[in-house]
Amino acid sequence: METMTLLGQGFSVALTPTNLMLAVAGCILGTIIGALPGLGPSNGVAILIPLAFSLGLDATAALVLMTSVYYGAMYGGRISSILLNIPGDEPALMTTLDGYPMAKAGRAADALVISGVASFVGALLATFGLILMAPILASIAYKFGPAEYFALYLLAFSTLGGLTGNNQAKAVLAACIGLAIATIGGNSSGTPRLSFDSLYLYDGVNFLVAIVGLFAVTEVFVFIESSGKNTAIGVKIDKITIPVRDIIRTFGTMLRGTVIGFIAGILPGAGASLGSFLAYSGEKAYAKDKSQFGKGDVRGVAAPEAGNNAAAGGALVPMLTLGVPGSGTTAVLLALLMTLNITPGPTLFSDRPEVVWGLIAALLISNVVLLILNVPMVKIFVKILMVPPWVLLPGVTMVSFVGIYSISSSWFDLLLMIGFGTLGFFLRKLDIPTVPIILGILLGGHMEDALQRAMVISGGEWQYLFSSKIAIGLWIAAVVGFVAPMFLRKFLKQPDAVPD
Repeated sequence: METMTLLGQGFSVALTPTNLMLAVAGCILGTIIGALPGLGPSNGVAILIPLAFSLGLDATAALVLMTSVYYGAMYGGRISSILLNIPGDEPALMTTLDGYPMAKAGRAADALVISGVASFVGALLATFGLILMAPILASIAYKFGPAEYFALYLLAFSTLGGLTGNNQAKAVLAACIGLAIATIGGNSSGTPRLSFDSLYLYDGVNFLVAIVGLFAVTEVFVFIESSGKNTAIGVKIDKITIPVRDIIRTFGTMLRGTVIGFIAGILPGAGASLGSFLAYSGEKAYAKDKSQFGKGDVRGVAAPEAGNNAAAGGALVPMLTLGVPGSGTTAVLLALLMTLNITPGPTLFSDRPEVVWGLIAALLISNVVLLILNVPMVKIFVKILMVPPWVLLPGVTMVSFVGIYSISSSWFDLLLMIGFGTLGFFLRKLDIPTVPIILGILLGGHMEDALQRAMVISGGEWQYLFSSKIAIGLWIAAVVGFVAPMFLRKFLKQPDAVPD
């Protein structure tokens, strides 16, 4: 009953004219960003964070806007996957396997509608899962001390490093780069480290500068390198109809994909990519007739879309309750919260209930808005794929530079942002993931503080880090999370894509 009361208060926050308008705007922008190949939710949220500060939004409004963009981008990623055979983002990769063959067979509209409904089912049920799971996990988190939090941060690094890249060593290297950047500036004793006598670095590296540089500016460099090649629609869409029979047939598929995706999303670092992959693989294993998978089976469209959107909602659970991001995009959202002086964790639900429950109510509203946008109005978003990069590029660049400068009014931050963009470009060339770097910058300082507090409490005894069952369980999970992907890659092979 208390949950319903709090949710009602959340709706009173989310349904204010400003927040409602921001939710709709975020859904539209997110769908557009998701539809553009290569951008994805992480880049979209990173690009638009400076805009939120430029508009002077308060904490709740900014979070409503960014999470609506997040959900919108997860919906939009399927559009280019189905029409161009190019994933809008990594989680939408599995949708290409059956979505594009459906489009080539003249069922592009059906594929878009079914994937939109599956996205709605996955995201909606995941939001209800967030309502049920988040308070429970928050109550458990009250038992966490410095030893438990240190182990929890270690778990975040181990699982994210193991699941964001194809090369384990490169993922570990990226995490170490992020941790090294986190050591720049003054520590708890006030002694500056690696600041090179520069006052600009005394307070450390602004993680928003790093995020916008590594995501947004890097994309600008990638666009430049591609010589501004225009995109083109691969198939045509005729009249949009609702394939009721296929929706009914795949409803069980959507539910199974949602459960698998939500569980994958809760795991720190797993994210929507794993949720999409497991949902597709699980549905293919469950199906009695597997002959049409990879050839345009509607179940191969519904399962991954329900899975990746459910994982997006599940990833918010550890971010809000433990302060540990469940995906790359929630790592960016975590940076936004910290910039707004909001500390995610168990106390967030009691200290700032209007933020948490306003966000949850906004997610429920956004799901309905996105269903409306992504079914009858999907032909409008398809036109966005025709936008040439030479039009998109100046807009991304302008938002990034103006937004960052409006936050700090520092020319040094602009140069630093360009530096991070250059670093991100070369890391992209080397196939080194950037998400572990962001995680290292975000959590490195907190991890160090937890270790220092643990050593102070224990008088320097390292055994204190294993002093509770929760801590030991987290250490075991961290080891398993780091080692397991090495073995899983040998036994789990990604389903073969259908050739063009």
